[in-house]
Amino acid sequence: MTAIVPMGAENFVGGDWGTSHLRLFLCDAQGAVLDSRTGPGAVDASGHFSDVFESLVAHWEESLGTLRAALCGMVGSSIGWTPVPYIACPAIPDQIADACVALRGGAVHIIPGLSCRNRFNAPDFLRGEETQILGALQLAPVLRQGRWLLCLPGTHTKWAVLADGSVREFLSAPTGELFAVLCDHSVLAGRRGPVETTIDAEAFKEGLACFNAFPHAQLLHRLFECRSRQLSGELGAPEARAYLSGLLIASDVHGALLELSSSIETRLVYVIGSSDLTPLYATALASHGYETVQVEGAAASRAGLAQVHRRLSQGGGA
Repeated sequence: MTAIVPMGAENFVGGDWGTSHLRLFLCDAQGAVLDSRTGPGAVDASGHFSDVFESLVAHWEESLGTLRAALCGMVGSSIGWTPVPYIACPAIPDQIADACVALRGGAVHIIPGLSCRNRFNAPDFLRGEETQILGALQLAPVLRQGRWLLCLPGTHTKWAVLADGSVREFLSAPTGELFAVLCDHSVLAGRRGPVETTIDAEAFKEGLACFNAFPHAQLLHRLFECRSRQLSGELGAPEARAYLSGLLIASDVHGALLELSSSIETRLVYVIGSSDLTPLYATALASHGYETVQVEGAAASRAGLAQVHRRLSQGGGA
């Protein structure tokens, strides 16, 4: 069903254009969603970004005229609509918005990602999560003062340190990607029986506890347990996948806290992401004595897009 939207010059389009999916939102001036559209991700839209965007917003623009848009995600990558350079950390929110690249006669603005040299003196990058961080600063104003640790779980989990609202540094871990690869292409915890869409809570907690019992052990020396515990009859295939998730997330959380906890002033971590992942990370953080605030990732992204739109409407950026 098509929504009936109010007329007004302040309506804008916010979009998260990822590798495999595009989500566009028609929003009012405050960022409230009035209507939405979905489309192909950056891979499938290659060479046709303008046409895809035009086709999806055409109905809205028939009623409202040309709409300004703020887009984040892989749309600004080397496989996107146009490459948008990364902003080096430390980065303040206005700096991110001001570095947007304009297209479509200045109506479309693509948000840059962030880069840093991480704690291991390696280059690190993120794209899309910067918009969720901008949104978190709007949804939780307390983050604008002091030093905070944010966890953004996903295919490539990001741990970001904030200092008075600026992104000082971050650290990436391909936790979700490694979980998928091991489940789909190894005998450790996959390829045996149907893949469950939910994680067995008790097996997940067992994976956490077993990792935390020997935190000094290398993760590689623990992964075969996902197979051996099936051979011993301790775990079935679905439980082994949950156990694997527990091991991986425990390793991710342990490593991030080891490197970054000295940079923050509280044992409270904001976890920003999907509702299936944030509780898992909250459980893992709780095992280290940390409290968490869980923020829905899509809501944070929309709030960040709205903040970028407001900044650009006030004359900042391209």
